[in-house]
Amino acid sequence: MSRAFTSSRIGALGPRIEEVASELFERARASTQPVDFVAALASPLPVTVISELLGVPTANRAALVAWSDAMARGLEPPFLLSAEVQERLEMAREEFASFLRDLIAHRRRSPGDDLLSALVGISDGGDVLTEEELIATCILILVAGHETTTSLISAAVLGLARHPEQLARLHAEPELAANAVEEFLRYDPPVQVTVRFALVEASVGGLPVPAGSLAVLLIGAANRDPALCTEPDRLDIGRPPSHHLAFGQGIHFCLGAPLARLETQTVLRLLVGRSDGLHVTGEPSWKENTVLRGLHKLPISFSPDDTSTG
Repeated sequence: MSRAFTSSRIGALGPRIEEVASELFERARASTQPVDFVAALASPLPVTVISELLGVPTANRAALVAWSDAMARGLEPPFLLSAEVQERLEMAREEFASFLRDLIAHRRRSPGDDLLSALVGISDGGDVLTEEELIATCILILVAGHETTTSLISAAVLGLARHPEQLARLHAEPELAANAVEEFLRYDPPVQVTVRFALVEASVGGLPVPAGSLAVLLIGAANRDPALCTEPDRLDIGRPPSHHLAFGQGIHFCLGAPLARLETQTVLRLLVGRSDGLHVTGEPSWKENTVLRGLHKLPISFSPDDTSTG
């Protein structure tokens, strides 16, 4: 898959990301009323980009978001999910797979210049991806390609609104945008929890981890470890980038990390380049997810407003 998801392909997306983000940003900024930043920009930007990258038609993107939301919720431990939520998850999985099966068949007949066509055509020593592998891979790319980036962008904007001194610094030093993204990844990572199986017997913090056991890893806590950086609970966009675990580690490192970074940097640069004010105008609401943590709504205004809740 990495052969199709190359850095050059991601780099070439820069102008298109700028174009989409700029259009969404100007539409939101033109509103005379507070806007929900998640719905206005944080969600449609990565959805548009990953859909265009993979080759998903525009007409299907609203359904993609609904399927993705259901499947992201399904990453929770089963005991946290009601029967109704589990039923929606199964339905979303079936509908998502059916849609992709039809799209894959179309790309086999008529390949295009998109990631799905590249994945369909991948061959390594005669070994090709099966249809089920293709479907699973596409679902992973589409869900991970926008769900977590939406959360990262939203958390970054909320963090700047709640820390006006950091927003002021970014206004004064826009070149810190890339550094700021790394700090937001550390400070409030979109993926809070993951699991790993221990291949060998180990000890972590004095706790024995038997070989073959399942370890539940709290990424959010690891990124706030005092051993990682000084004053870990303080947001500092000028902090030297740390070895945070927001994108995983080693062979489990996120394939889409460059894309998430590029999209979030683009939004931050637009924010400080085209807006003087940023205020939270109501109480932000969060999704119920604990694994893929993210904002559900973020009401903001781009104009000075002394009545904002911050």
